[in-house]
Amino acid sequence: MKRPQLPGARTGRKDCAVHIFPDSEAFGRQFARAAHLASTLVTRHAFPDGETLVRVHTPPGRHAVLVRSLYDPNAKLVEILLAADALRRAGARTVTFIAPYLPYMRQDTVFAPGEPISQYVIGDCLHRAFDRVLTVEAHLHRTRRLSDVISPRAKSLSAAPAVARWVRQTGWRTLLVGPDAESQAWIRPIAQAARCPWVVGHKQRLGDQRVEIRFPILPTTPRAVIVDDVASSGGTLSTAVRVLRRAGVPTVDAVVVHAIFAPGAQARIRRAGVRRLVSCDTIPHPTNEIHLAPLLAATKEFHVEESGE
Repeated sequence: MKRPQLPGARTGRKDCAVHIFPDSEAFGRQFARAAHLASTLVTRHAFPDGETLVRVHTPPGRHAVLVRSLYDPNAKLVEILLAADALRRAGARTVTFIAPYLPYMRQDTVFAPGEPISQYVIGDCLHRAFDRVLTVEAHLHRTRRLSDVISPRAKSLSAAPAVARWVRQTGWRTLLVGPDAESQAWIRPIAQAARCPWVVGHKQRLGDQRVEIRFPILPTTPRAVIVDDVASSGGTLSTAVRVLRRAGVPTVDAVVVHAIFAPGAQARIRRAGVRRLVSCDTIPHPTNEIHLAPLLAATKEFHVEESGE
């Protein structure tokens, strides 16, 4: 058996191409460059009744890669399923979906009578359409692995290496801060890679946009960096910033992986006293500074057998 290699790793290979939806063009082009693959845009045409016709261009080769961040998922899910079908009909034997942001993963049980388990519904659709699904920091709770939801060839990658690199490059004597217990599992590897001390807070939710956060005794530090996976209302980050500033930390920065930022959230966090607010580029946003396309292109889950599939 030949050693697994990245499809397109040799310049000029024609057995794989990257197909990108325009709303994810920057990320998709970076991914294609990192993977040494040709790339092309998927075009879409909207009909008066709201239906969409998608069209893929450039022969996909044996292996096709589709890239789209699924922020605002209800407007995008049908289109990626149509694109997967178009790629197969154009000749692709395998179709990999790269979703920098993957929604509907947090609803993993029925919390109240009459609710669906959204994770199962969306996971089943993706399983039927794609051979592989790769994302970053899927919002999983009781489910341990993305492969338990979609297929054995689905994986949620950690953004920790890229975040740790940013921390190392932007300051020294930094304290890394996780706002709640859920952040402990991934703030530890960031701290280890960045060689920084770290603490995790205890969060109590008081409402949709109100939280209370308590931290253990903090070491003396000139800079703290709060790291969280998702920023939506800004309530958690703004509260954490205020608590750290009141505890005497002179400089507080914040890093989020998925920059959802509901209207007013950014202003809320900045009013709390954050100096620098940055995000990974899983969702296009002006705060994007940490690029994750190379991380996805390098993962072994993107490898295929040259003589196999």
